[in-house]
Amino acid sequence: MSADNNRSYDANTIRVLKGLDAVRTRPGMYIGNTDDGTGLHHMVFEVVDNSIDEALAGYCSNIKVVIHEDNSVSVTDDGRGIPTAIHPEEGVSSAEVVMTVLHAGGKFDAKTIAGGLHGVGVSVVNALSSKLFLRIRRDGKVHEQTYHNGVPQAPLTVTGTTDKTGTMVRFWPSHETFKNVTEFSYDILCNRLRELSFLNSNVRIELKDERDGRHDEFHYAGGLQEFVKFLNTNKTVINEEPFYFQSVNEELGITVEVAMQWNDTYKESVHCFTNNIPQRDGGTHLIGFKAALTRSLNGYIEREVIANAKSKALKDLKIDGDDSREGLVAIISVKVPNPKFSSQTKDKLVSSEVRGVVESTINDKFQTILEENPKIARTIVDKVISAARTREAARRARELARTNKKHTFTTNKLVHCNSRNPEECEVYLVEGDSAGGSAVKARDVQTQAILPLRGKILNVEKARFDKIIESQEIANIIAVLKCGINDEFNLDNLRYHKIVIMTDADVDGSHIRTLLLTFFFRQMPQLIEAGKIYIAQPPLYKLMLDRKAVYLKNNDEYNRFLIDYALEGADLEVKGQVYSSSQLKDLCDRYLKLSAKISAHNKKYSPEVMETLISYLPLNESMFTNAQDFTAWMNGLLDLLKSTQDQSIRYEAHLAEDEETKELYYRLSEIKHGMEATYTLNRDFLMSKDYQEVASLAHDLKDILPVSQDTSERYMVRGEVRKPIKYFNDFVSTLLTLATSKLKPSRYKGLGEMNWEELEETTMKVENRTLLKVEVKDAILADQLFTTLMGDEVTPRRDFIEENALYANIDL
Repeated sequence: MSADNNRSYDANTIRVLKGLDAVRTRPGMYIGNTDDGTGLHHMVFEVVDNSIDEALAGYCSNIKVVIHEDNSVSVTDDGRGIPTAIHPEEGVSSAEVVMTVLHAGGKFDAKTIAGGLHGVGVSVVNALSSKLFLRIRRDGKVHEQTYHNGVPQAPLTVTGTTDKTGTMVRFWPSHETFKNVTEFSYDILCNRLRELSFLNSNVRIELKDERDGRHDEFHYAGGLQEFVKFLNTNKTVINEEPFYFQSVNEELGITVEVAMQWNDTYKESVHCFTNNIPQRDGGTHLIGFKAALTRSLNGYIEREVIANAKSKALKDLKIDGDDSREGLVAIISVKVPNPKFSSQTKDKLVSSEVRGVVESTINDKFQTILEENPKIARTIVDKVISAARTREAARRARELARTNKKHTFTTNKLVHCNSRNPEECEVYLVEGDSAGGSAVKARDVQTQAILPLRGKILNVEKARFDKIIESQEIANIIAVLKCGINDEFNLDNLRYHKIVIMTDADVDGSHIRTLLLTFFFRQMPQLIEAGKIYIAQPPLYKLMLDRKAVYLKNNDEYNRFLIDYALEGADLEVKGQVYSSSQLKDLCDRYLKLSAKISAHNKKYSPEVMETLISYLPLNESMFTNAQDFTAWMNGLLDLLKSTQDQSIRYEAHLAEDEETKELYYRLSEIKHGMEATYTLNRDFLMSKDYQEVASLAHDLKDILPVSQDTSERYMVRGEVRKPIKYFNDFVSTLLTLATSKLKPSRYKGLGEMNWEELEETTMKVENRTLLKVEVKDAILADQLFTTLMGDEVTPRRDFIEENALYANIDL
């Protein structure tokens, strides 16, 4: 560790650059978009960044992030702890200065490596939190302080003694700032924390979600090498062990780490980081890497292959940088004091001195590896030469397409729109000629063009570029968009600023949609990044109400509509007590949402058991220490399951004791179709978000439909209809059956089943339609998902489908 990093960290090291007034009025300038969830999750990352900075300085080994039941988040580390002494300039504790003053921190010296947002992070988090709790362990004491909307409620106070060090920050995001997306996504936090763990191999990071019990722990001793292996999951690799280089430029204080591994695919995947911050647009570190890699490989090929080649074609073959990087997965991580970026988003590094350091690192280290590992080097070289030959073939095919009429991209299937203004124009990519015919009639001729697609397009995940452009359907798409592809891509030439994928709501339609998304993600990612790709949402159901057609786009809308319709004039009668539809609507809505969620989580909990628990006594904590009460509760549940569920399903329950906590729990076995599944009913189950929702609804239902052996004199009454029911699920299903019989709904399986007037009214008319914009929030996760779904490996695809079979949408 350098002397700069080893210097004292106390009140005198906290320097103040004032000004926090603008944070609440313009939070987006400091934390990112406050509406789409970006800023909300960035709040967590800012606090974590402070802990990572401690790790970079060599003082922190463990970080724990917890999403609490109340949607607050705590971040705890075992670093030195924020200084607590009175600040010499501000007259309050240094911790309070850090928490309340913008640009206050200990990382403004020229040689300090830090990843936080210019030191504003934790004070901005405090300003944008309705409440924040701070606990510091330092100098043998525990210090605590609470803030409301950034204002300290009391000075920093000593509350105890300790032999540990570190900082814990727990914050509750302000609903005044974050109004749209207000709940933290476990997956978003998980992906970034995993990334940070790869980049900082000396840190163990733990993530826990108290809402549903999810838990992950990340510690990758192999660092970037394990990161590259992770990115190559489900891919066939060329060099089994990733190449890894590290160098330090003492004069500039720059550290460079690079890990590389080739696979047998055709796309490069190079990810750049500066002080743990990702640069999606690369920068000087990427430029240096590409230049050195191309130079090293070209030099080796020239000496070892071309110089000894007998074939004139091989001797004349020109190899460029793209050939060298085909199938390459690489991580470039640089640690730079005071790095310079092209913008506040830090998407591109512009520090010129970094290029030379990266370039010299690759030149020195990679050349040596090639010389010392001739067998592996030859395998990589063969792939590079194959890529060059394919690129040449693709170039000749494009030239032929421009000059030979027989091979010209045919776009005669395109139905043009009248407007020549790209900003107001849309093109619908429509499955099949018949649906295309309906879409042509349904469109707005001024702004909407139609391109029918015949059959399933080529799976580009498994194809080289020369094969891709030979595909007629893909060639048509490229020609219609007019923005080019790969090196010739130019977003300014895009003919239509909305590209709408419109396919059937069946398996074939989903497959075609996935093939199109794979093409755009792999070959035209700029269109997704620019927000130009959309998915049409044609309705799934049509029903008639008072001779008027009503269209509903999904199952949730459909069930809600049916319930609302059936509830009109409906009552629930329980032993003479009448409950009106207005009293029951909220309960019905909650039941439908919960029932859908239970079905989706069938791998975690038994749907039959969870459905039954809605109509049963809520579980409580005292049962875990009282065998008699717990056994009575379980026997009642078994009786209810037997009377309400399919008689072919058997249930067995076994009481057990936890060896560590000495608490009781039940193992509940469900035997269905000869298959046995076992579920644990313990304190974790009680505290899970899934059961808490069930228990909340069960609590609200027990006053209306008490849990009782006597279920007589319970009726759903609507007009002259009087149906006996036992439990609330009977009431809801009776309503749905009644509505279905009256409204005669029909379900659309394909666009071809809709006449053009219906298609116009529901799916294409701008004021009525619903479009989903395609966005990639995590490029690494998206890359792995497309590889899993569309790649050559069958086993991971089968595993993924089995695990996600009931989830309607995969969120990228």
